[in-house]
Amino acid sequence: MQTHRREFIGRLAAIAAALEVGHAAGGEPERKPSMTTITCLIRYQIDPYQHDAFKQYAENWARIIPRCGGHLVGYFLPYEGTNDIGWGLIAFDSLAAYEAYKVRLHADPEARANFAAAEVKRFILREERNFVEVVDATFGRPSVLPAGSGSYGHALGDR
Repeated sequence: MQTHRREFIGRLAAIAAALEVGHAAGGEPERKPSMTTITCLIRYQIDPYQHDAFKQYAENWARIIPRCGGHLVGYFLPYEGTNDIGWGLIAFDSLAAYEAYKVRLHADPEARANFAAAEVKRFILREERNFVEVVDATFGRPSVLPAGSGSYGHALGDR
């Protein structure tokens, strides 16, 4: 079964919302205070012929990042559309927490090995880091359409 870009983006939004939104006893979404205040958004330009190498690199971070103090939101591979851009999202309580994380990360043997493997295999062509904060009123807003109510284009009048 193939997932389309809009469906993927919707799933990504749902994952992010699950991190920030809890459910009250009546099943209605209830806003929780943020666990973190900033998210490091990493954009990777990757060799499109080495998706498997990038996937292994990302899976390795799933063990390393939490151990070093980061809240791993997730890594994302290109699926449809642009085939050479991947993403990593890691949340922190503050920039100071990020700086402490970097010190632990550079001292971690498994992290150093993961960085070294990426250099040897050369599947990361370019990497950008941006730090963002959520606009609380906009984060994790679920669709108001009933489940299964049609395609995205249909909902917008097939523009």
